[in-house]
Amino acid sequence: MPSRTVTIASSVGLHARPAALFVEAASNSGLDVEIARPGQDPVDATSILGVMALGAKHGEEVVLTADGDGADATLDQLVDLLSQDLDA
Repeated sequence: MPSRTVTIASSVGLHARPAALFVEAASNSGLDVEIARPGQDPVDATSILGVMALGAKHGEEVVLTADGDGADATLDQLVDLLSQDLDA
């Protein structure tokens, strides 16, 4: 299963608006996408509660995984999204 590591660029981390935008993009992919802090259990990236419960802060790394056709392209899109300050 493909995976990517990305540093959270949003100044507030994955909370509120950035988390909602990320979850929407993961949901729209139609794939099984998970997100995790390194060394922790992954959560469903299409669950706003799961993503916010990670508590990922600005400057921290998260690991994304996806399964299915187009997983690499989906992960690239999600990495691009998290690499931006979504609160700017």
